[in-house]
Amino acid sequence: MSRQDAGAIRWMLIAAGVLSSLTGVVWVLQGLNILGGSFMSGRSTWGWIGAIAFVIGLGLLYLGIRKGTPKAKE
Repeated sequence: MSRQDAGAIRWMLIAAGVLSSLTGVVWVLQGLNILGGSFMSGRSTWGWIGAIAFVIGLGLLYLGIRKGTPKAKE
């Protein structure tokens, strides 16, 4: 894999992580009925789905950031 490809994958992971995390936060707030105005408001199912999306987003962020750090030479 070329260095350019690795950089593109890194930024895609970071972007997907940010989007997933933000979406998860919105869904949690809707599920807890803090953010109203949707069919998801007040339904705890969406709170749980949002929490899962948030955790997945954090994992993608971690992978994207970790992928960009240089490996230690032994």
